[in-house]
Amino acid sequence: MNKGTIDFITLGCSKNLVDAERVMRQLEAAGWKCVHDAQDPKGEICVINTCGFIGDAKEESINMILQMAERKKHGKLRKLIVMGCLSERYRAELEAELPEVDAYFGKFDFQGIKDLLGCYPLPGNPRLYPWYERHLTTPKHYAYLKISEGCNRMCSYCAIPLITGRHTSRPKAEILAEVKWLVSQGVKELNVIAQDLSSYGLDLEKRHMLPELIDEMAQIKGVEWIRLHYAYPTDFPEELLDVMSKHANVCKYLDIALQHCTDHMLGLMRRHITQAEQDALIKKIRAKVPGICIRTTLLVGHPGETEEDFEALKTWIKTMRFERMGCFAYSDEEGTYANKHYKDDVPQEVKEARAAELMAIQQEISAELMNKFVGKTERVMIDRKDGDYWIGRTQFDSPEVDCEVLIKHSDERSLVIGDFYNVEITKAEEFDLYGKIIP
Repeated sequence: MNKGTIDFITLGCSKNLVDAERVMRQLEAAGWKCVHDAQDPKGEICVINTCGFIGDAKEESINMILQMAERKKHGKLRKLIVMGCLSERYRAELEAELPEVDAYFGKFDFQGIKDLLGCYPLPGNPRLYPWYERHLTTPKHYAYLKISEGCNRMCSYCAIPLITGRHTSRPKAEILAEVKWLVSQGVKELNVIAQDLSSYGLDLEKRHMLPELIDEMAQIKGVEWIRLHYAYPTDFPEELLDVMSKHANVCKYLDIALQHCTDHMLGLMRRHITQAEQDALIKKIRAKVPGICIRTTLLVGHPGETEEDFEALKTWIKTMRFERMGCFAYSDEEGTYANKHYKDDVPQEVKEARAAELMAIQQEISAELMNKFVGKTERVMIDRKDGDYWIGRTQFDSPEVDCEVLIKHSDERSLVIGDFYNVEITKAEEFDLYGKIIP
């Protein structure tokens, strides 16, 4: 029994995507057809999963709501529902200013969408699916695995704790059950995500449980790659490094946001770590997991950042030579510590110029590091075919954000999306590699 079509539009991060996938699975159990990020939405109901992290993301979410509200105004949409971070943070304001939206749900009550749409088990299906099951919107060979929600760190610039609340870990048994279900659906690569991976388990058993979780995940048959995203440097669970070294299917990859390097800025940002401690951690990670790819994120233009701080940051980047790096300009977010206690004293054009300068430095570093792959053979997972090329990734690259391997299409051999191949790297660019299949 098809009750109709619901268009889901997900904005923001992969953690939002997981939430949308869970709701879609439950709605489909009750007879709805769910379509995700359609190029031309045609459903009579639209659910927008919003982001409220920084200014640009909030603007994108508002514009999408207005676009769908206009569609509803012209009779092309019966019901408009908004969920996610923006409505968690600004629900009262949104309800007052955008009454054309039928219902708002936040980060923690979005299961109410099921009740709103009459989401009950169909005859012959005595129950809905377990909540960890999802309608996977990623290619079937990889998925995101959210192991916790929230953050206790309270960095000066960050609105995440205001949106998601305190850090809450999912039970380990539930996560492992989800992993087994994902593998049964054909998933080979698990991208483990959280606002703060480092704190996993502290609220459950007052100890770091991430190393044992990853250790047990790695032993599940069918798990080919495990990739770790969004660790925090302060109180980092160093036992995790032993697990990464022990298991070949735990990728030599760690996404750990460092934000800055000088003690002055780390103090203003309330990172609870010194440059010496941070540098020592990076040195230990590289020593215990040789060849690891470290991805980090930096923030420039935070209140109080001087030219001296910025020059020190440039020198530090050249010294540390991170394999992957992103950079953001500071966004003054209401309710944060920085918004309440600091003056936003770095002009916007200076923030943007600093971010661009850092990325130019990183581009040169990346080009040098990528050239070291030429002549080597790497295990590559194929993600898709695009024009004349098969597009894949090594263990050092996360989907959608990192480098890719381009393999010239040959009529003599058709590759299988989601399968692994040994690829000889023949050419390197700043952010991409080229290669050929080894027979």
